[in-house]
Amino acid sequence: MKLIINGGKKLNGEITLSGSKNAATKMMIASLLTDEPCQLKNFPMIGDTEITAELCRTIGSKVVVDKKNNILKIHTPQIKNFKVNSLTRRNRIPILALGPLLVRSGKAEVPIVGGDKIGPRPVDIHLNALQKMGVIIKITPTSYKAWASQGIHGAKINFRFPSIGATENIILAAVLANGRTTIANAATEPEIIELIKMLQKMGAIIELGANRAIYIDGVKKLKGIAHEVPPDRIEAASFACLAIATDGRVLVKKARQQDMITFLNALRRIGGEYEVTDEGIIFYRSGPLKAVKVETDTHPGFMTDWQQPFVALLTQANGISEIHETIYEDRFGYIQDLNLMDADIKVFSKCLGELSCRFNGKNFLHSASVKGPTPLCAADLVVRDLRSGMVNVIAALMARGQSTIDGIEEIDRGYFKLDKRLKKLGANIKRIA
Repeated sequence: MKLIINGGKKLNGEITLSGSKNAATKMMIASLLTDEPCQLKNFPMIGDTEITAELCRTIGSKVVVDKKNNILKIHTPQIKNFKVNSLTRRNRIPILALGPLLVRSGKAEVPIVGGDKIGPRPVDIHLNALQKMGVIIKITPTSYKAWASQGIHGAKINFRFPSIGATENIILAAVLANGRTTIANAATEPEIIELIKMLQKMGAIIELGANRAIYIDGVKKLKGIAHEVPPDRIEAASFACLAIATDGRVLVKKARQQDMITFLNALRRIGGEYEVTDEGIIFYRSGPLKAVKVETDTHPGFMTDWQQPFVALLTQANGISEIHETIYEDRFGYIQDLNLMDADIKVFSKCLGELSCRFNGKNFLHSASVKGPTPLCAADLVVRDLRSGMVNVIAALMARGQSTIDGIEEIDRGYFKLDKRLKKLGANIKRIA
């Protein structure tokens, strides 16, 4: 599938956020912890939730999607299959099913992690923590095999890095484990807090401590509940950058200020502006854009998934901006696409920032300088990964002329009917087979 985009138009109007991909997929896995029905409202109908539904059905879940009302009903009365050999597409969700499968059946096998092409994901953090909880793990060329013949027990876990996935994994394993689990240096992203809120409604005992500590007391059983998926803060930032990059004015409905404080500060520093309303947040320009320095970090820092659309926006800022990526070592592949469209961006292996960076001295291209403003020209592009795909769309809408973006199935993993929604803002965009 391809998108044909004729750019150079200001985008104006209203666009409504979908439910968060990163929250919805984890909540689907959390539903596996109970034999009672669960319901997820504001559910996003996107590629990654479809593949997670396939995973759950393979395990034994009954999954019903109400597309009209954006509701997912999921019920796993019993684990019919602890072994998931393969899925139609790879993503990074299956490893999170280890805990639910282990606590309900004592054994599990799931496919090797996949997902975006943004560098290796350090799953050893997940696996080492599970081993401390009594889980025996064997890694094959295609899967993770795990069993806990004596059951999962609580443990003191200290992450070397506040990994989002590992934090979620241990929470999911610990809520039905024997005893107390302590996670030190845990991730505390809004999506994790929403997962904790859902599990607490289901009957879990989870406390948030100071300095990234999470305490979980295992319980005997969890119940089914209804829970609402939060709006997608990555989508919100993408639409904000799109509005300001095209010098338009867009109300992003359901956008929440509390989820975007760091992003909003960065936006205002470069000359973007916003107004918080009861419906969401309105984004627009307050004047010429100016260069800025940004470093990605774990929450509450500047989110790594905000980096890509923000760099596209910085191509139109006066001066030299600097971006220091501290979360993933290989997330600047899309810069080749922007430079193809006449951007002036250079990448470096040295750290362009003040944060202590684990990639320092390892020869990873994890910093970039952006010289602007540079008017962008249209180009033929191929989507590299989900977030880079959104950069392609933003750049094509900024550029004058007709661009073609191939491989948009990757964008569909995280953005629901993006082309139809952008048309309502005045975008000249068409999907073709």
